[in-house]
Amino acid sequence: MCFRLQASLSAHPDKDELILFGGEFFNGKRTFLYNDLFFYNIKKNSWTKCEIPNPPPPRCSHQAVVVPQGGGQLWIFGGEFASQNAEQFYHYKDLWVLHLATHTWESIKAPGGPSGRSGHRMLLSKKQLIVFGGFHESARDFIYYNDVFSFSLETFSWCRLSPSGSAPSPRSACQMIATPDGVIVYGGYSKTRVKKDVEKGSIHSDMFLLKRDGKEAQEKWSWCRLSPSGNKPPPRSGFSLVAGAAGRAVLFGGVTDEEEEEDIDSDFYNDLYLYDVVKNRWFPGSLRGSKSQRKKSRRGRKDGGEGAKEEDEAGGPSEVIREVVSEDGTVMTIKEMIPAAQEEEEDEEEEEEEDASACCPLVEPCPRSSALAAVRLGRLFLYGGMFEVGSRQFTLNDFYSLDLHKLDQWEVLVEMDPKTQEWLEESEFESDEEEEVKGAEGEDESEEESESDEDEEEHPAVQEGESLTDYQTRTLQYWTGLARSNMGAEAKDKKVCKVATAMAKVFYEEQ
Repeated sequence: MCFRLQASLSAHPDKDELILFGGEFFNGKRTFLYNDLFFYNIKKNSWTKCEIPNPPPPRCSHQAVVVPQGGGQLWIFGGEFASQNAEQFYHYKDLWVLHLATHTWESIKAPGGPSGRSGHRMLLSKKQLIVFGGFHESARDFIYYNDVFSFSLETFSWCRLSPSGSAPSPRSACQMIATPDGVIVYGGYSKTRVKKDVEKGSIHSDMFLLKRDGKEAQEKWSWCRLSPSGNKPPPRSGFSLVAGAAGRAVLFGGVTDEEEEEDIDSDFYNDLYLYDVVKNRWFPGSLRGSKSQRKKSRRGRKDGGEGAKEEDEAGGPSEVIREVVSEDGTVMTIKEMIPAAQEEEEDEEEEEEEDASACCPLVEPCPRSSALAAVRLGRLFLYGGMFEVGSRQFTLNDFYSLDLHKLDQWEVLVEMDPKTQEWLEESEFESDEEEEVKGAEGEDESEEESESDEDEEEHPAVQEGESLTDYQTRTLQYWTGLARSNMGAEAKDKKVCKVATAMAKVFYEEQ
């Protein structure tokens, strides 16, 4: 599958399919923009490129929304275009619809819409498309927006809304969730010009409700700031947020940039958080883990622990109520029905599998930002994204899914192949990093070459068929310890982690 950033991934309203449109790819020297269309068949786990005449122009950082009317439609608004040599750059303000039943594109001409922009957000709220925020950048200046527009899917007309109350500050890259009362806006990013040639970025972590009151013909909108309870995600940008099951939204990943003198140090995430729309509460999305962990829970029930109802005298199934407590004290209550005979059989099977499952760590996507996310059939699908090492940008094309009802473990649909990465420019940072790696691995090589050779032989071996990401994840503790021992106790943890990751990569590629 292709390498794409800032594309759109949408769940088909009727079929068990996902739809990917547009996006960009940067290889270190040139930026490539796309307007191609792919369909992913969930049951067959296969991608198909669909050639449809007269598509929208190539773009990225647009927004796409699917609606069920007319046999299913995919609406596209805005985005940006940049030529390969970066001589041309502009924002779109056009509106397109893909008729999924007939596989035809249509350009919608409707006056009064938002100005050209990218990084905005758009979703379906009742029979309207709601557009909020975004930014516009030119060679001389930039501007961030906090305006709100609605597009009627009945009259095909734009309307600029004027909500009462205190609006969110201008921003792009926020995320929105549709609720029965309106629209929730969370997070985002913006920058301001501090001096003539100095810009300062800001990560937003606030949350607002754009509330709808009144009947459709006489709607009134108002802004209301929300203060969620629970364990909130640390501030970040580039995270993914999609509406999940049972009134919960799912947040994944993101990045936090810290400026240190002239350098920017980035922390990427691969954690999960769930937001309960009804309770206005955040809590971490801890996965259930291996079977051996669930076995301990059953042992607790047999010993008379809390959280289980005794099986009735007729020998029927037992309703098991499990309370999973995270590190911060957040409690998740999970109910499941287990037949008595099956429960005993599972215990016996799991005793045999306990050792094997304990040795197999959970597979999970590596830390990243800007991953594409969609929910279909109660499963979260996560595609691609990016992370950085120095000034080098790694665009990912791996593909995962997670059952949002079980929350047990990630399933790898397409594994990342490091050898397919293309980068045409080596940064100064990478050269410095390689020197640090060599220094960390062979600081005393000139004095004790034989000892260095012996140490190299003791490095964790690469398992057959193991990807670079899996190898780095499995051996991160070892390489971190090795990097720390060579760099000294005063070295910053982030720097040690980066050098450890680079050391693992060097060793992996040598094998």
